[in-house]
Amino acid sequence: MLLPFRLNQTQIWINLVGWRRRSLYQQKKINMRVFVTGATGFIGTAIVQELISAGHQVLGLARSDASANKLIEAGAEVHRGSLEDLDSLRSGAAQSDGVIHAGFIHDFTRFKEVCEIDKKAIETIGAMLAGSERPLIVTSGTALVSPGTLATEEIIPPFNPAWPRASEYTADAVAALGVRAASLRLSPSVHGEGDHHGFIPILVNIAREKGFSAYIGEGLNQLNAVHRLDAAHLFRLALEQATPGARYHGSTEEAITVKAIAEAIGKQLNVSVKSITPGAASEHFGWFSPMAAIDCPASSRWTQEHLNWHPTHSTLLADIENGVYTK
Repeated sequence: MLLPFRLNQTQIWINLVGWRRRSLYQQKKINMRVFVTGATGFIGTAIVQELISAGHQVLGLARSDASANKLIEAGAEVHRGSLEDLDSLRSGAAQSDGVIHAGFIHDFTRFKEVCEIDKKAIETIGAMLAGSERPLIVTSGTALVSPGTLATEEIIPPFNPAWPRASEYTADAVAALGVRAASLRLSPSVHGEGDHHGFIPILVNIAREKGFSAYIGEGLNQLNAVHRLDAAHLFRLALEQATPGARYHGSTEEAITVKAIAEAIGKQLNVSVKSITPGAASEHFGWFSPMAAIDCPASSRWTQEHLNWHPTHSTLLADIENGVYTK
């Protein structure tokens, strides 16, 4: 078996164990009943369809009647509850062969609080799966893994109190309880039809409001991206093949300059494209200025090789140029 280079001992162990588990899965073709949090969100709806198409049953967490109806229409079972209702998480996990935790409360006005809610949700689900070796896939991100340099799956950054989302570290603790818990790091831009609140829609709305599409300085800072359908496929592969402690990267494009994104947006909106100084970024981008300045290229080479993941959907710039965000 060929191993990617520059792997530490832990990652080599993950390769070997994952290869054995993957072989067993491919031989048995096991269909699972999967509990999915965040099942009616932008990414979650794609995950639900991916799982059902592959023959799995889905038990989706629903907080409202609208969400419940959405799950029924998709062919999934409904499990009423929320991320803050720990009893609902316990019962959902208890009824399932595996869990994909894709839910997160995106309220940045109380970010520390929602990060704690996320941590407790993972701990609660993990406690129900303890000792069973059932898989738990936890959602994380690539943005802060290795700012300014190419992030790879083997890098495990120290906990950052300024960014208190502890999903990966909580997944590691759960893995120690005998759960096949792994983390799937998503790109800052998970793009595609139906993306109304993500990275690109925010930049488009700011460009419309200000009358021009901007980037900071030379605009050479980079981000990585993944199409939501490719991400959903990766979640399924991770669920089926994950090994404890693994980090998988949902990034199909390693590095796209923010200048290139600004230019594509400007072309679609028929507005000018301008460089602004770092000092003007806060006024122009508002609360989003740290993200507009982000520099976070990320590789998914190891993930693609380890899970046999082959992304096939459109690129971020293609989606912008095809009017996905400006119709």
